[in-house]
Amino acid sequence: MFINLFLLMLGSFVIAVSFNLFLLPGGIASGGVSGISILVQRVTGIPPAYTQWALNIPLFIAGLMMLGRRFALQTAIGSILLPLFVLLTADWPSPTHNALLAAIYGGIGVGIGLGLVFRGRGSTGGLDLAAQILHKYTGLRLGLAIACFDGLVIAAAGFIISPENALYALIGLFVTSKTIDVVQTGLLVSKVAFIISDKADLISTTVLNDLDRGLTKLDAHGGYTGEARSVLMVVVGQNEVSKLKLLVKSVDPAAFVIISDTAEVLGEGFKHTE
Repeated sequence: MFINLFLLMLGSFVIAVSFNLFLLPGGIASGGVSGISILVQRVTGIPPAYTQWALNIPLFIAGLMMLGRRFALQTAIGSILLPLFVLLTADWPSPTHNALLAAIYGGIGVGIGLGLVFRGRGSTGGLDLAAQILHKYTGLRLGLAIACFDGLVIAAAGFIISPENALYALIGLFVTSKTIDVVQTGLLVSKVAFIISDKADLISTTVLNDLDRGLTKLDAHGGYTGEARSVLMVVVGQNEVSKLKLLVKSVDPAAFVIISDTAEVLGEGFKHTE
């Protein structure tokens, strides 16, 4: 519980700093309540923190009534903390006046912050709550609901600020989504290999002894012949891929091998990400 609270607080702080250092000065309204607060500030001069509170609190109450107490309470702390940190860091000077740099580094910072919040099993509320409500009562896919809300904010930025800023906002939104994935799954990507061979038993013994990796035998049938055969599944680090291919080739040059990325592997021999 303490670790989750710490991650939520740290993530909210990182988001607020990234907002004040990059997104707000650059006019990068890349969706969400934070994007709306930038537009409101441009039109009325109201500080973003107050707009964020003004939107987050009603959305939190609506979430509490429509989504249930348990879900809404997960967003309560973030909905209050994030605008507070935005207010406290409002006077921090921006390190750049380049809109592209602001979009990229603002997107990275917000992505890191949101990734930390999600790892702490929390939420910063905002339009994500509105998307959850829309999803529940209309059946619209959650991802599409979020994209619709973010798209409306970015489109509004094109009218209120400039079309160019809306394009920068799209860059920021893309960078944020990719950074969240990195924080959630880590930078190290493992590989999963599926090996189909008539010499599956011999390959299995070679991998176990020479590569020192466990593997799993999957029962399969040929699509054309219908014959039963084994498919070997083995997970290796990136630095072990070449050795695995050489070992398989040395046993059966005709083996059919499929190798693909796998973002997260939990278990003995691999680093846990939680």
